[in-house]
Amino acid sequence: MRRKRKFRSMSEVANLTKLAREAASCRRCALWEHATQTVFGDGPPNARLMLVGEQPGDQEDLQGKPFVGPAGAVLRRALDEAGVDPAKAYVTNAVKHFKFVIQRGKRRIHQKPNVIEIEACRYWFEQELTTIRPEMVVALGATAARAVFGREMAIQRNRGRVIALGNGSRALITVHPSFLLRLPDESARDGIRALRRRPQAGRGAHTQIDRIQLQT
Repeated sequence: MRRKRKFRSMSEVANLTKLAREAASCRRCALWEHATQTVFGDGPPNARLMLVGEQPGDQEDLQGKPFVGPAGAVLRRALDEAGVDPAKAYVTNAVKHFKFVIQRGKRRIHQKPNVIEIEACRYWFEQELTTIRPEMVVALGATAARAVFGREMAIQRNRGRVIALGNGSRALITVHPSFLLRLPDESARDGIRALRRRPQAGRGAHTQIDRIQLQT
């Protein structure tokens, strides 16, 4: 049975805006020094679904919004194919600043955040989680899973499992959409379907994102 959503007062909505303003001046780790800006979460404050990525990419850093680059296009396609409206989800990242190295002149190449950076930024994710109170949290990749659960989680072993969080929300782990961008075209098409697939045999026929739809 679906849990009835609580009405969000103006003060609760304002709290999310206040958090975004505070995060804009975050100095909890050194990543702010080279990033263009903090990229805070985006979406309705009463969202039943929260999607958590790793960190902003180049386009996200420049535009100040999460999942507006190529990986975001893959994610929206997967959601659309599953009948989940992307506009009704709250999207954010485990780390709010773009970590990169410069190669080939001015090209900025993504670097994976380390544990210290993930833990430093986990404060903001926890504030988002407390404010939004989603029914389902989807961790996209290992970095996101570490932020959501507070510890390392094996993606393949836990992928597709629905795991209860202490605040009453439930969480699901799957691959990050950027993983699919590194595959050949045919493999990428299969990978988009894999975002929706539960690999564990004998545990029902619903796909991962179908389960998001059913459970939110």
